[in-house]
Amino acid sequence: MSGGPSTSSVPRSLRWIGGEDGRLELLDQTRLPGEVVWLTCRQVDQLVEAIRSLRVRGAPAIGIAGAYGLVLAAGEAMQAGLAPEAARAHVLARAEQIATARPTAVNLRWAVERSLAVLATLPAATDDRLLAGTLLAEARAIHDEDRQLCEAIGRHGAAVLPEGGVLTHCNTGALATGGDGTALAVITTAWEQGRRFDVYADETRPLLQGSRLTAWELVTRGIPVTVLVDSAAGHLMKLGLVSSVIVGADRITACGDVANKIGTYGLAILAEAHRIPFLVAAPSSTFDLSIAAGDEIPIEQRDGDEVRRPLGVAAAPAEAGAFNPAFDVTPARLVRGIITERGVIHPVTREQIAETLAGRRPVRPAPASYASRRKL
Repeated sequence: MSGGPSTSSVPRSLRWIGGEDGRLELLDQTRLPGEVVWLTCRQVDQLVEAIRSLRVRGAPAIGIAGAYGLVLAAGEAMQAGLAPEAARAHVLARAEQIATARPTAVNLRWAVERSLAVLATLPAATDDRLLAGTLLAEARAIHDEDRQLCEAIGRHGAAVLPEGGVLTHCNTGALATGGDGTALAVITTAWEQGRRFDVYADETRPLLQGSRLTAWELVTRGIPVTVLVDSAAGHLMKLGLVSSVIVGADRITACGDVANKIGTYGLAILAEAHRIPFLVAAPSSTFDLSIAAGDEIPIEQRDGDEVRRPLGVAAAPAEAGAFNPAFDVTPARLVRGIITERGVIHPVTREQIAETLAGRRPVRPAPASYASRRKL
C-alpha cells in the first residue's frame, strides 16, 4: 500500500497475515512520511535486516516483531522438511540472531526469551507445524498484551500530565509499539479526553524520527504539532512554552536510569534547569532488573554516514569522522516519574521500581503536583 497518510487512523507498525505458515508485514518506517509501504517478511534474514535498518523500530514493536520472527524460523524449518529435533535447533539458532539484531532495547530479547520458554514446554518430538502454531499463539499474545499495556499507559499518563505545552523526543506512538504507543499515547489519550495543549516534537537527529514519524502520527490524528530542531529545545523552555517533557525508553535499569534515543539526556538536563517535570513512559517489559545502573547498558553505535549523509544528503565531508550513538542514558535523579501500565513510579527509586514490578503496590492516585502548571 502506498500514498499519503490516512486522515482517519494511524497504520499499525506490524501485522501477521495467515496461520503458522503465514508472513509478517512491517510498515516500512524509512519511507515515511512520503509513502506508506508495507514490507513482507517470510524469512528471518528479512526481519533482521528490517530491524537493523530501522524499517521497524521502537522497543515494544521490535520485541513483538522478534516474537513473530520465531514463527518465521519455524516456517523455514517446515519449508526445509526438518525433523523435530533439527527444527527446534534451527529455531534456537535463529532466536539468537533475532535477539542480537539491536543490542540496547531490552524488549527484543525479552520477547524472544518468553517465546522460547513456551517452546521449552513442548516435547522433543513435537512436529514443526505444531511448533510454529505454538510460537504464533505466543507472539499474538505478546502483541495483544502490548495493545492493552499501551492503553493503560495512556490512561495513567493522561492523569498525571501537567497542563500546558508538552515536548516529546523521537517516536513513541503506534509506529513504535503494538498499540497506540507509550509517551505519545499519554498525549493522544489526554487529547481524546478533551484537553487542549500545544505539542512540540524534536526532529530527533540524525534520522528525524520526531519530524518524520511523531509529527506524521499526530497530524493523522488531527492533533496540531510544532516541529523544532533538537538544539532549539532549551530556547523553547526558556520562553515558557513547555510545561512537561515526556519520552519513551528502550531499557530502564533497576535503579531507574533510562536508556532512550540520543538527545534524551540533554533534554532531561534542560528540563531540570527550567524546573520542568521530565517524565518517561514505558511498559514493565522495558525494565531490565539484571542491570544495576545505566553505565552497564550496551549502547548501539550506528553507521557514521547517518550523520554525514542524513536521509542520503551530504551534510559533512566524507572524510570527516562521525560520532553516532543511537542512545544515551538519563540518570534516575533527573526523572520525575515513570509511567507504566501498573501506574506511575514516583519517586523513581530502586525500591519503588521493585515494588511496582512485583505487583505488590496498588496503583496510587496521581500526585497532585503533576497536574499543576506549577514548575517543581
